[in-house]
Amino acid sequence: MLHYTAMDSAEGARDWLCTPEAQVSAHYVISPQGTIWQLVDEANRAWHAGVGQWGDVADVNSHSIGIELSNTGSQPFAEPLMAALEGLLPGILSRWGIPPERVIGHSDMAPGRKIDPGRRFDWRRLAMQGLAVWPDETFGEGSTPWRDHAHSFGYCLDALTDHDDPEAVVLDAFRARFRPWATGPLDDEDRRIARNLSERFPVDATPPSA
Repeated sequence: MLHYTAMDSAEGARDWLCTPEAQVSAHYVISPQGTIWQLVDEANRAWHAGVGQWGDVADVNSHSIGIELSNTGSQPFAEPLMAALEGLLPGILSRWGIPPERVIGHSDMAPGRKIDPGRRFDWRRLAMQGLAVWPDETFGEGSTPWRDHAHSFGYCLDALTDHDDPEAVVLDAFRARFRPWATGPLDDEDRRIARNLSERFPVDATPPSA
């Protein structure tokens, strides 16, 4: 799972994640210069995800590797940082048998609560190297609602019981990753992308009730 630190200093973020009273931790921190610090052994649980769900996994902390990227959320991700991430991910995916579609952002599993790694993160770049996924140009007709395709890909709308409009909350997270420039109500391109992703990368999850 990818995060941004939301702090001005990579060293400050690293030190905060090592402070017990912070009650938060991550397996790795990557600086803008490409320095990688490992804070928690991959075999151990880190407190980086919090409340949320992806597919059928509700205890995400116990089933994920957390990578903090040094970024405030309002700036581009530095090239050395991206290169370091691209060097780190293949080993993690190989060691733990993680498919590219299971490389997600914090906002994917906690929409409405978290927004990192944010709209400036280049998911397509990772996907081009097989380190994440991206929709292709396949088009198709279908009557399945957008929310069902989003759920089949991994977004859990039915878990957002504290939101008046779960579909709008998930749409914002979905667009932050796949259409960061998009605005306005749900449209045909949102539907096409969700169908494309759900058919190519379905998770093992029970469809939401109508």
